[in-house]
Amino acid sequence: MAISQEQLLAFAVYEIRLLLADHLGSQSDSPMPVRTAAHLAYALHNEALAVMQGQPVDVNAAAARLDALDSVLGTEFRSRIRQALGHSA
Repeated sequence: MAISQEQLLAFAVYEIRLLLADHLGSQSDSPMPVRTAAHLAYALHNEALAVMQGQPVDVNAAAARLDALDSVLGTEFRSRIRQALGHSA
């Protein structure tokens, strides 16, 4: 069975979410970058699983979760993804 590049990257996101699970939540005493990475991976792990299974991804729902992260954690994931893709912020 051939693995697509999308499935390979989705697998990485899904595994990162599992590895960082203990760093989720406001009670975690992990460094903020580790907590932020944990929350980002958690926010997108359902999409990663869908890609691995060949299912469609609801990009709008994922974007809404990035908005929520930006609001709660003070991150700028939505604007950074737009910038990385060459879209206006």
